[in-house]
Amino acid sequence: MSANIRPAGILDTSYDQDIALNRTRGDRWMSNGLFVLLLIIPLLTVEGPLGLNIIPQTWIGLIVRIAIFIIAVQGLNILIGYTGQISLGHAAFMAVGAYSSAVMARELGMPFWLAIPISALFTGVVGLLFGLPSLRVKGFYLAMATLAAQFIIPWLLRYPLEPLTNGSRPLEVPTPMLGPISLAHESAIYYLIVPLSVVLMLAARNIIRTRVGRAFISIRDNDLAAELLGINVFAYKLQAFFISALYAGIAGGLLAFHDNSLSLDKFTLPLSIEFLAMLVIGGAGFPLGPLFGVAFVTLLRQYIIPVVLLPSLGVILPQLLPFIDPTSISAALSPLLFGLLLVIFLILAPRGLAYRWEIFKIAWKIRPYSH
Repeated sequence: MSANIRPAGILDTSYDQDIALNRTRGDRWMSNGLFVLLLIIPLLTVEGPLGLNIIPQTWIGLIVRIAIFIIAVQGLNILIGYTGQISLGHAAFMAVGAYSSAVMARELGMPFWLAIPISALFTGVVGLLFGLPSLRVKGFYLAMATLAAQFIIPWLLRYPLEPLTNGSRPLEVPTPMLGPISLAHESAIYYLIVPLSVVLMLAARNIIRTRVGRAFISIRDNDLAAELLGINVFAYKLQAFFISALYAGIAGGLLAFHDNSLSLDKFTLPLSIEFLAMLVIGGAGFPLGPLFGVAFVTLLRQYIIPVVLLPSLGVILPQLLPFIDPTSISAALSPLLFGLLLVIFLILAPRGLAYRWEIFKIAWKIRPYSH
């Protein structure tokens, strides 16, 4: 949306300018500045090389986890936001990438930088298998078909593949090494995961600008009309499932090497639903939707509710509701607040945060005529 809007007097003078992601100097400065800011964050912590205590060290782990989930939700955005094919088994695909990369590193001694892309391709093939029902069904029925992945894949990892995956027990993952350099420290693996997340976001944005991406969007808008235009709907749906599972596999592999331990409890159905909620909140069908959605939900769960809301409400509510056990109030307050804030958010911004961000950028570019 806002990429096609430029301030008055700024015109394209070449084809390269016309197809550029950032078409104005201000957009380029903002994008590059934010990326540089991300890179210097670890240098401002107490454990950084400068020994500064400007930013809490806990932010590093939080940003790394947000970056991993952004990769996973970006794949879901390609499938749901751009192709219109719903999936409720995304966490299971993430488990395939995590366990396959961990097994290749443990059993075959494969370096992480080789194990992750191979496991991602394998996860993409698994995604193709569960995308086959999209030929015949869609909507609610396709959701039920993909939900089967959320039950079949963990069962396979827990029982038939138990000698490789340890079943229900935690699986230790080797420390990632980049030559002689160990990435065991949080700040070291930060410089692997965060830039990779940015690259994959740019890759997803460019995929949508290609012939394949335009076919995805046409299928989302009207698959019958797309088929009449000569688009092989089934082939493009399978491509969308493959790319979506590929992104989930990369995110799962990164999570495995970041945590150095895997458990099937990390890849449950609630995580798949949470990915879907992140996409809806961020804005399905927008390039920045996964970024806004993952950041919002993560900060809501880990900071806004436990640090800002729970301390005050934990004191007020037992006084207002003396007939309820205070322990029960404390236990139910966190999920209740999370659900309530999500409902309020969806009422106020049903198209997501990314849509609001696009409107804000357009209003800024056409000022003082933003009304």
